[in-house]
Amino acid sequence: MRYVFFLGLLAASLTNFAQTAPTTLRTDLLLHTDKVWSNGFLTNYTLDGADSAAFAGQLALIRSARPSFSWVLSTTGATSRQTAYRVVLSSSRKNSQVNVGDVWDSGKVMSSQSVGVLLPAARKLDTSRIYFWKVKVWDERNVEGAFSQPKAFRTAPSLTDYETPFYPLVKTEEAPRSQRTLAGQQIVYDFGKDAFGQVLLTVTAATESDTLLVRLGEAVTAAGHVNEKPSGTLRYRQIPVPLQKGTHRYALQFKPDKRNTGPKAILMPDYIGEVLPFRYVELASNPGRRIEQVVRQVVTYPFDEAATTFTSSDSTLNQIWDLCKHTIKATTFTGYYVDGDRERIPYEADALLNQLSHYATDAEYNMAKRSLNYLVFHATWPTEWSLQNVLIAWYDYLYSGDSRTVEALYPELKAKLLLPLARPDGLISTRTGLQTPEFKKSIHYDTFDGRPTIQDIVDWPQQGVLGLGKKEAGETDGFVFTDYNAVVNAFHYQGLAFMAQLASRLSKTDDATLYTNRANLVKKAFQATFIDPKTGLVRDGEGTNHASLHANMMALAFGLVPEKQQAHVLAHMRSRGMACSVYGSQFLLDAFYNANESAHALALMTSTDERSWYNMLRTGSTMTTEAWDTRYKPNQDWNHAWGSAPANIIVRKLMGVEPLTPAYETVQIKPQPDTLRQASLQLATLRGPISVAFDNTPDHFLLRATLPANTSGVVYLPRKKAKDQVWQNGSLVKAIAEGNFWKIIAFSPGAYKWEVR
Repeated sequence: MRYVFFLGLLAASLTNFAQTAPTTLRTDLLLHTDKVWSNGFLTNYTLDGADSAAFAGQLALIRSARPSFSWVLSTTGATSRQTAYRVVLSSSRKNSQVNVGDVWDSGKVMSSQSVGVLLPAARKLDTSRIYFWKVKVWDERNVEGAFSQPKAFRTAPSLTDYETPFYPLVKTEEAPRSQRTLAGQQIVYDFGKDAFGQVLLTVTAATESDTLLVRLGEAVTAAGHVNEKPSGTLRYRQIPVPLQKGTHRYALQFKPDKRNTGPKAILMPDYIGEVLPFRYVELASNPGRRIEQVVRQVVTYPFDEAATTFTSSDSTLNQIWDLCKHTIKATTFTGYYVDGDRERIPYEADALLNQLSHYATDAEYNMAKRSLNYLVFHATWPTEWSLQNVLIAWYDYLYSGDSRTVEALYPELKAKLLLPLARPDGLISTRTGLQTPEFKKSIHYDTFDGRPTIQDIVDWPQQGVLGLGKKEAGETDGFVFTDYNAVVNAFHYQGLAFMAQLASRLSKTDDATLYTNRANLVKKAFQATFIDPKTGLVRDGEGTNHASLHANMMALAFGLVPEKQQAHVLAHMRSRGMACSVYGSQFLLDAFYNANESAHALALMTSTDERSWYNMLRTGSTMTTEAWDTRYKPNQDWNHAWGSAPANIIVRKLMGVEPLTPAYETVQIKPQPDTLRQASLQLATLRGPISVAFDNTPDHFLLRATLPANTSGVVYLPRKKAKDQVWQNGSLVKAIAEGNFWKIIAFSPGAYKWEVR
């Protein structure tokens, strides 16, 4: 009977697999290649339907002659692993429906690869052509699954070996969340959150001579009116709208701002038009006029609100997560990572933080690729930010699993390491006369804001700039600039270390050896030059004993502090509090979590002090701000995603979910809850959703996690006491003691419950 029962279960399992089919098909990492938009709005057209109707809308065109194909296995469980696949690429919907791969039929390929399967070189595509593809897979028992639904895509009018595709910008119509009538019959409409968009009004007027005065902006006064004189560069507009008699709809037009539509800015496409960040609209009502409807058209890059979710037992942390997630969505409005509304210019530092938090909130990877490609050829002025190109490139490869962007940019990335600025021990300097014309040309630097050469920044703003007085310290914690700077060289080391890994992945063995040796050389020189043997702290530079927060946190974040010195560095960092900008906080939190100092990191993230994310909410912003408060940067704006570090810190460090190998093929789950009682996360990846949830008490830790198919995992559980026991799905297991954690390696896809008690 048991044998028959087992065979029955096995047969049911095989039948279930055979009935399943891959989902979430992506072409060159884009999910919505089969959609057609019109001026930002999704239409009902299919690609071939739009072709037949000669409909001139917007599409997500594939620009590579050899695109990649990715899919998600819809099964879960310990046997949810693909062993083979078959991709069928057709030139017509009819051929696709009957599984005829007249362009390419891969046949049964014995491989577990489900991310980034490239079209063979012999099967290059035609331009301006619609294609259809589908895929089926075989599992560990060699059971054949069903074909997926076909996914259509259209190629661009010209194709290259590789070019990152992208979506058009999209619009979403929103009604006000609330409205209130103030004295003088002024009606203030509140859309709940700040966003980049446009306004549509429907108004009934009794005469032809009426003019409606529209006021809109990001902030309100104490009396509730839209603030006409907001601080910093918060936005406000007053727009007169001449009304026609009767009921009509009016589309407000925003005049371009000279500051954010200059030669270095990313311009809005004609099919969208100019936008403005605003939350509030104020209109005057009178007996001869009736406001019928107020609509905000929000402009963003496509963003899946449901892709990643997080909640915890800490209401402040939940608000900060929502703040950061909304910021990432709202600031995609140009299709590139830009600095916010004031300039709309891509900067490397903004892009790095945007990238990590975008990966943490949606499974979208091409905006980072597109931004990196732009930044490599449009360099900005800070030394550290040139080096950050390599960091962006590494994370692009690690999270997307697609090396083509990095491979195409590889020669340019080598130049971004700034090796010509090095002295024999490997340390680099921008202040020793080595910035030759040839060097600046190699990194694509001309001038930026009148700066003829790149310069060290450490943090921003610095003392005495952007309205700060000469005695106002800025955000560098009193950093002492010398010829050889610890922060710059920390980034140089990290860039070399990541470049060595990239070179190895691209099979550039000699380069991998070169950059590994160079990184080791720089690490040795860094520790000898910048670490004070008496105090154990990291000095700002050669020739000074000043030890800022920045010198210490960057060194710790990038693994440059010897273990015997870490206690001194951590104590010093704790004493400095949040003595860095919102940008610097990314590396501060990374440093604390990397050193297993989760208590202090969590306290900083949930702080209600002035220098905190909670203060951004308290001041009235619904996006992360450019600085902790306007008094720290008098020209700041309220829509700066470089302040969104908690989004990626919550995912990567607090919940501990990070890819160990590209595209999450191997997943690390290493929660660091400290005093947080409960939290749960669902994270979207190219292989499917990863879910993690914990319950945490002083004597007991419970972790539930689910890994999608085609992955494996390594889990770390808090080691509360030396005599703790670890249980997995109700059975006692042997875990490896590793510092403050219990480690369990190589667990398979499926649902797990671990307990430490």
